Amino acid sequence: MERLTRQRSAILAAIASAQRPLSPQEVLDTARAAVEGLGMATVYRNIKALLEAGSVQAVQLPGESPRYEAAGQSHHHHFQCTRCQRVFDVHACPGDLQGLAPQGFAVEGHELTLYGRCADCAPKARTGDKRP
Repeated sequence: MERLTRQRSAILAAIASAQRPLSPQEVLDTARAAVEGLGMATVYRNIKALLEAGSVQAVQLPGESPRYEAAGQSHHHHFQCTRCQRVFDVHACPGDLQGLAPQGFAVEGHELTLYGRCADCAPKARTGDKRP
């Protein structure tokens, strides 16, 4: 990998400290706190270099642009908020899904994405409210 510039360092720190996959815009917004004037082209260029170096990995959700998280994490899944669109890590797994595959098929891996509202966007329960 090329040298660790101030911009690349800020971008890597933004991704690593987030503890959840970030969109390029979220990376830019966070990294700008450390590097004023940082631009989106610089973010994309540095994300590409960080991917090639194995420092970050892409998280691809169906129908979405990639988001990025620190590489080297243990197996996990994701939750996407249907209101704010943020993506969060889910550190639980249903385990072996071979029983869901058609007979004769061999499951080699899986991705699981949960959808709903995050804690910030979920309607707050009111006293006496019987809704789930």
